[in-house]
Amino acid sequence: MTRVAAIDCGTNSIRLLVADADPDTGELTDLDRRMTIVRLGQGVDRTGRLAPEALERTFAACREYAEIIKRHGAERLRFVATSASRDAENRDDFVRGVLDILGVEPEVITGDQEAEFSFTGATRELTGRDDLTGPYLVVDIGGGSTEFVVGDDHVRAARSVDVGCVRMTERHLVHDGTVSDPPTEEQIAAIRADVEAALDLAEQTVPLREAHTLVGLAGSVTTVSAIAQELPEYDSARIHHSVISHDRVREITDWLLRSTHAERAAVPSMHPGRVDVIGAGALVLLAIMERIGAEEVVVSEHDILDGIAWSVA
Repeated sequence: MTRVAAIDCGTNSIRLLVADADPDTGELTDLDRRMTIVRLGQGVDRTGRLAPEALERTFAACREYAEIIKRHGAERLRFVATSASRDAENRDDFVRGVLDILGVEPEVITGDQEAEFSFTGATRELTGRDDLTGPYLVVDIGGGSTEFVVGDDHVRAARSVDVGCVRMTERHLVHDGTVSDPPTEEQIAAIRADVEAALDLAEQTVPLREAHTLVGLAGSVTTVSAIAQELPEYDSARIHHSVISHDRVREITDWLLRSTHAERAAVPSMHPGRVDVIGAGALVLLAIMERIGAEEVVVSEHDILDGIAWSVA
C-alpha cells in the first residue's frame, strides 16, 4: 500500500486527491478529495497570459493543499497542469510559484497525456461490468479543452481540442467584462459552431462513433447529473456512475441557456464558480451526444485525478 497525493490544475479548478493505492488489488482508497474554483485560465484565450489575480488564487489553494498533504503523510506527490498553463506566455511564473509552495514542479502535460490519465481514472472500475460494454468513449469537458479517448482495456486513440466551458464562455458570452444573461441565440449558435468544428477535428484521429459506452467527466457533466437528479445538494456518491439520457441532457441544456444568473445560482447543487460557465459546458456535452448518437451518458466522478494517482503509485 502506498499513500499518494495527486493534484490536477485545470483552467477553472484545482483539485486534490490523497489516497492509499494498492496495486495488487487495483483499489484506490480516498483519504481526502477536494476541489477549489480558482479560474486560472481567466482571460488566457484573449491575452495569452495568466492574470496576476488568477495566479494568486491558485497559489492560495496550493498552500491549503500543502497542509493537507503534510497532515496525511503522503509519500509521493504528482502535480499535473493542463490547458490554461499550456497556453500562457508567462507559465514560468506559475511553475516557480508551485515549486516554492509544494516542493514539486508542475508537469505541464500535453492534451494526449491528459486524455490517457482521464481514461485510466474513469474506466478502471468499469471494465468487467456486464451492463457497460466497450469500447468506451471517455469525454473530459474541462474549462479550456475537451479530451476524447476511445479504448477498451487500453487507449486506442485520443485527442484534445480547445473547447471548454470557460473558453467558450469567455470567447462568445462575455462583452465588456459582463457575461450575457441569458445568452442570445446568435451567441449560442457561435458556441455550437466552435464545438462542431472541434468534433470534426477530433474525428480525424479518434473513432468517436465506434464507442458502445459514453463516459462523461468533470464539473460540467457532474453538475448536469446533479440537476437531472434534482439533488438537494452536490452528492458525489449519487452522481458517480449515474446515467443521464440524451433527452434529459437536452432539456437541462436548454434551460441553462435560457436561464438568468440568479436562476442558475439558485440550483442547490450548483457550485458558485460554475454558474456563469455551466451553460456552455452542458452545450458541449449535448453536441457530443448528438454527434455520436448516444442515447445516454455514464457520469464518473473518477477521472484524470485518479489516473494521476495511479501513475504515481
